[in-house]
Amino acid sequence: MSATVTTSSDITLITLQNCPNSISYLAELLDQIAAMSINIDMISLAPAYGATTPLSFTISDNDLGKFLEFTKGKMKAVVSSGNSKISVYDERMRNTPGMAAKIFQAAAKANTDVRIITTSEVEIAFLVTSADFNETLEAIEKAAAAF
Repeated sequence: MSATVTTSSDITLITLQNCPNSISYLAELLDQIAAMSINIDMISLAPAYGATTPLSFTISDNDLGKFLEFTKGKMKAVVSSGNSKISVYDERMRNTPGMAAKIFQAAAKANTDVRIITTSEVEIAFLVTSADFNETLEAIEKAAAAF
């Protein structure tokens, strides 16, 4: 079995600064976004230091207008559109030390402008600028093929 590398494009990274450090707040926020038929993909919550924390997540570029209308007057959103996602999936990651290191090394060698990274036991996903997409994809595919 070899690693599977998949991609998607036209992705917007949203970072909401100063979100209340409350899982109830985050649950309600995500519910409100879902009610607008906006699909959220990658989610990253930074460690809280005090009463607030930043929250980052990705949506389709096509949903950005709806999302900005929702945030208008409520919260400040830092937005980065036109990104691409590269995901590496391999069941062997669960029990094989060093696989993540090889994927990160490949992205580093490509000098990738990484916007956000999410992981699970069996998947690593990088959100990269469209300008870095082709070179990063090639480097990650090469690294994944060597597993």
